[in-house]
Amino acid sequence: MTLIQLFQFILSISILVILHELGHFIPAKLFKTKVEKFYLFFDPWFSLVKKKIGDTEYGIGWLPFGGYVKIAGMVDESMDTEQLKKPAEPWEFRSKPAWQRLIIMMGGVTVNFFLAWFIYSALSFFNGEKYHDNSKFENGIAVSDEGRKMGLQTGDKILKIDGKTADRFETSTVNMLFADEVTVLRKGKEVTFPVNENGVADVLKANEAKAYFSPRFPVVVDSILPKSGAEIGGLTKGDKIVGINGKSIQYFDQLSDELKNLKNQEAVISVVRNNQTLNNTIKVSNDGTIGFFPNKKIQLAEFDKAAVNKKYSFLEAIPRGFTRTIDVLTMQIKQFKIVFNTTTEGYKKVSGPIGIIKQMPETINWEFFWSFTAMFSVWLAFLNLIPIPGLDGGHVVFTLWEMITGKPVPQKVLENAQMIGVIFLLGLMVLIFGNDIVKWITGKF
Repeated sequence: MTLIQLFQFILSISILVILHELGHFIPAKLFKTKVEKFYLFFDPWFSLVKKKIGDTEYGIGWLPFGGYVKIAGMVDESMDTEQLKKPAEPWEFRSKPAWQRLIIMMGGVTVNFFLAWFIYSALSFFNGEKYHDNSKFENGIAVSDEGRKMGLQTGDKILKIDGKTADRFETSTVNMLFADEVTVLRKGKEVTFPVNENGVADVLKANEAKAYFSPRFPVVVDSILPKSGAEIGGLTKGDKIVGINGKSIQYFDQLSDELKNLKNQEAVISVVRNNQTLNNTIKVSNDGTIGFFPNKKIQLAEFDKAAVNKKYSFLEAIPRGFTRTIDVLTMQIKQFKIVFNTTTEGYKKVSGPIGIIKQMPETINWEFFWSFTAMFSVWLAFLNLIPIPGLDGGHVVFTLWEMITGKPVPQKVLENAQMIGVIFLLGLMVLIFGNDIVKWITGKF
């Protein structure tokens, strides 16, 4: 973890927290509700900075796990119930009509959603979108063993994921893990198959969520391992492998598959060198390799053939920003399919603050920063809507109940529910943060 990574994370979280809390603060003020505190980060026992302006104390806490606004007359995470024992004052939250309380509670989530929409629209307008088009992988994809277990086959061309056109390689590698079914072009025919959860589990365990399929590329030798079969057998840098034991080879994945079946045996490798075809007898190792690395420039060139840099006008960027926001929200909801699945064991891959910081770039990258901020804004909106006491969603549920039944939820029920919610959230926070620390100590990030 570097200071630059930490700086980017804290800056992003600070922007999101301040704007989220403003989403509560502004409608509270508009409805003449007293806001006692407005804090970035939490301040148990003491705060780093604080200043009272009017009725509100503004400050920065020392515990960087979010932030809050303390609204008078509201059962919140502070569990300050002394004021609630007194008769309700007209400037208190509990004195306001249910529809006003609902707007106040939905304000943070609303700001998070529109912030993400704004950022994605701005990114689309100013930066465009860079991606690799699946349809431009002319020779289809090469698939790892984990990808095959999911249902993919080498040579497939990805067409749809859960019935929706899958034109982008970068999002397809993630979306496929959460999908129910995938449609591919296989040997000239459209084939739709269910995604095998056991394959998804293997992908996650192998840490190959972004590499279980890739474009196919020709085999051109780059560096050779000392004393390997490739060196002893006479391969040299620049050789293009075109056959093995008389069988034609076009792509690296074909060579890998053949070598796996020839462990600890000798194989005749045909190569093109200086426009001549040569045959070299090479010993295959016990792990099914011959000891060379393919030319990365060839791989990148094949990948770059599918590169797209799509530009958007101002009027195009606005709806595109909305679509990107909904796509991210949908993906985040679908994540729960593998997170809580005992087969995929996605919960083992859940990261907390330390894990997220480790994913930040080690140099300032503003495009990544704003993309991350938009994604995290959507995530905060979604999380806060979960109907758990202690989150905005819990308050919303109780308020909706009152609006539907015409009767407010008893004060004691609100207090007990809030206490349970806070304990649950604190426990979850300790679990996630503790898991991060264990991963950090053991080097598993």
